[in-house]
Amino acid sequence: MPHRDQEITLLRREIEMLMGERQLLLQVVGSSAALIASLDSKRLPVAAVEAADMVATMLNGLPEETLQDALGSVHAEIEEEEGLARQ
Repeated sequence: MPHRDQEITLLRREIEMLMGERQLLLQVVGSSAALIASLDSKRLPVAAVEAADMVATMLNGLPEETLQDALGSVHAEIEEEEGLARQ
């Protein structure tokens, strides 16, 4: 059974590493969502608008629960009229 214990330990470490990475990714997504929602596209250069649109499109493709987890990870709230409204 020592081999099984080693496998369990390795799996536990892998899961902990993946959960840490998930938390970091949620923070990146939450920060990105807050940034995109606060932008005024009329004042941005065209290239920046295109990049912001790409990020906004990806954010809007996330499941609602994941986006809420991401916003919660950075303590951000986004109003519907601020740009990331769900359809």
